[in-house]
Amino acid sequence: MRVLVDRLWPRGCKKESLALSAWLKEVAPSDSLRKGFCHDPALFDEFRLRYRAELAAHPEHWQGLLELAGRGSLTLLFAARDERCNNARVLAEFLEEELERRGPPSSPVCYQG
Repeated sequence: MRVLVDRLWPRGCKKESLALSAWLKEVAPSDSLRKGFCHDPALFDEFRLRYRAELAAHPEHWQGLLELAGRGSLTLLFAARDERCNNARVLAEFLEEELERRGPPSSPVCYQG
């Protein structure tokens, strides 16, 4: 599953070239947070804290991604040039922590007599 997690469509990209499964604008940082960050690495720690707070306040935006990640491969697509300081990295960390926190899915034990 390949999901674009930016609020804006990447410049110069055609939808066909990305081969994506979904575009989830709502899981991206708010416009005010995105504009305040301006992809400045010096502001990334503050961005990370504020974006995580936005995610925590709106689980309905990322719940579906968590379910997809729990079922198999999930690729988060983003347009930022910086591969270390971007919203997709923060979102991936957030989702991984949520998966760990919830633990493995429980299933009934089957007995055969």
